[in-house]
Amino acid sequence: MTVGEKQAHLIEDLRIIEDVQERLSAVVSRAAKRSLPPELRVDVHRVTGCVSSVWLVPELRDGRCHFGFDADSPMVKGLVGVLCEVYEGGTATDVASTEPVLWEQLGFLKLLSPTRLNGLAAVRARIKAFAEHATV
Repeated sequence: MTVGEKQAHLIEDLRIIEDVQERLSAVVSRAAKRSLPPELRVDVHRVTGCVSSVWLVPELRDGRCHFGFDADSPMVKGLVGVLCEVYEGGTATDVASTEPVLWEQLGFLKLLSPTRLNGLAAVRARIKAFAEHATV
């Protein structure tokens, strides 16, 4: 399954929840149990451009991209988690070339502040840079 197909399936699954606020709560709860060990929550993995502290640990295994993540805000952690879920297991080329449309498609643009959206764009930029570097 391509990253685009995975994103479309995820959007379809989450849109079953009709209320946008409840949908956002579901996204937040998806990532609640995930975390990085303290030794990976270091500056080299910290995403700049986010108001909250966000750590992203990308890895290429067997030609596929994998992403560990954490954040100090539950909301941000959930949003970063669903973004990582879209790209998890994709090829580097697919990860680099597929832009996220889930914020708009899930109705989150009207709920998220410009600052939060900028932070998510910074996470996407880090994911894309990793994938572009992995294709070289």
